[in-house]
Amino acid sequence: MTDSSSASMAISPLAGNTAPDFLLVDIPRLITCYYTGTPDMSVAAQRVAFGTSGHRGSAFDYTFNEWHVLAITQAICDYRKRNHVGGPLFLGIDTHALSIPATASAIEVFAANGVDIMMTQNNEPTPTPAVSHAILAYNRGRRNGLADGIVMTPSHNPPDNGGYKYNASNGGPAEVNITQWIQARANALLEDGLKGVQRWPYKRALLANTTHSHDFLAAYVNDLGNVVNMNVIHASGLRMGVDPLGGAGVHYWSRITERYHLDLTVVSDEIDPRFGFMSVDWDGKIRMDPSSPYAMQRLIKLKDSFDIAFGCDTDYDRHGIVTKSAGLLPPNHYLAVAIDYLFSHRPQWNPGAGVGKTVVSSQIIDRVAARLGRKLFEVPVGFKWFVDGLFDGTLGFGGEESAGASFLRIDGSVWTTDKDGMTAALLAAEITARTGRDPGQAYAELTSSLGTPLFKRFEASATPSQKNQLARLSTQSVHTLQLAGEPITKITTQAPGNAAAIGGLKVTAANGWFAARPSGTEDIYKIYAESFQDEEHLQRILIEAQGIVDAALKAESS
Repeated sequence: MTDSSSASMAISPLAGNTAPDFLLVDIPRLITCYYTGTPDMSVAAQRVAFGTSGHRGSAFDYTFNEWHVLAITQAICDYRKRNHVGGPLFLGIDTHALSIPATASAIEVFAANGVDIMMTQNNEPTPTPAVSHAILAYNRGRRNGLADGIVMTPSHNPPDNGGYKYNASNGGPAEVNITQWIQARANALLEDGLKGVQRWPYKRALLANTTHSHDFLAAYVNDLGNVVNMNVIHASGLRMGVDPLGGAGVHYWSRITERYHLDLTVVSDEIDPRFGFMSVDWDGKIRMDPSSPYAMQRLIKLKDSFDIAFGCDTDYDRHGIVTKSAGLLPPNHYLAVAIDYLFSHRPQWNPGAGVGKTVVSSQIIDRVAARLGRKLFEVPVGFKWFVDGLFDGTLGFGGEESAGASFLRIDGSVWTTDKDGMTAALLAAEITARTGRDPGQAYAELTSSLGTPLFKRFEASATPSQKNQLARLSTQSVHTLQLAGEPITKITTQAPGNAAAIGGLKVTAANGWFAARPSGTEDIYKIYAESFQDEEHLQRILIEAQGIVDAALKAESS
């Protein structure tokens, strides 16, 4: 669980401690399962399923193996032909153990289909934001022959997981109608025993004239000064620490330091596909979640050694910020501070550019946006909902309470349309350097005038059928007129910003709210709750929310 704990939630005795040996993944066995496993299409969990950000699973469970990757890749090739996407495909890869074999499988299919792929040499890790940046840079000024991309990553998920993301020609996570088409096509290929998959041997695919090398690192790092004011950071002499946490951006920080002459210390450049250096998350699993105080113990220890410190998750689309004043900042706190700062210090931005947030993010963001006079664009969970706004500049910022955010360049044009943990981290340094106070202190100032919210996120295991039931929660699921002693003012099943289904429901009263929804990436469900009163009020909201979820699960099982 993130930000705090609930009385009904059992925290693992391992939480916050360095992962013991028995938790570490047997990598040779995992890779063997990847190549030898065959999904059973009669089992729903073993079919291709794109959640909030791609298909994810484990080779141990037959939910992510070579068959899945071959089918998804051929489906993407078919989608590209069908929709005349004729430019190169930029290929990123994180440091999960399954990412390298999955990349090899994908290259074999892309080459056989004649797709020009742009990849790093020697499977050098590539962050998700660097792929989005590359797609947008290539497509700038073009109308035809547009590029797109993929990233082999399950994001912050445990080390035995693999993942496959598709980013469209706008640089961001593909929208639902695209992923649904790819998903359906991939499953049809699996059901037909992969008969429709074109594939070359790996060595031949690497030597194909359509396989190209691309320097993602140089292109991204050299452009950073156009989105974050690196000169202000350099001039301040700010002492920064970064723990790459063994992720895809591990080699980016030293180049950033050299390029912009920063006082930035990289405390470790270790890459370990078992992630044995991590502290264990709340539920006893290894999970590289930069918003979890249990998982981020190593990062939190940097608090007193630097003016500000930061880290990112495995594919670098999420950020973790550690300040001297407040330690590890809950994501909602930092999102509010970043929004308040950016819209006050980016005079070239469109005065009509709005603030993007998900329905489960803190209402302190609503209050900040109102004070700034900026339109609030509230959407379901999933960064894909912010892509169009970031692309055309109608959104200056898009952020999720799970520590994902992106924002415009200093001149108001698009930077990335996917989450970018590195720019979010470096923005924390810019804020500290320019204002003389770190984001923890800035948040304290915000709450002194806008109110102090208390926020909790509860997570628990759920089967696929239970998740489906939770996703179908409706206004009829709420059999009360009050929430924690206050009249319910709104029950939401569609996001206010775009009327898209939120995949659950949100219940709001004057001084608090809760939302319940299944995870789109793991077999868990989540309850989010917030109070602008006190801890007791927050606990009442959580208890009542849990009662609604329990009733829904009980109805599903009866």
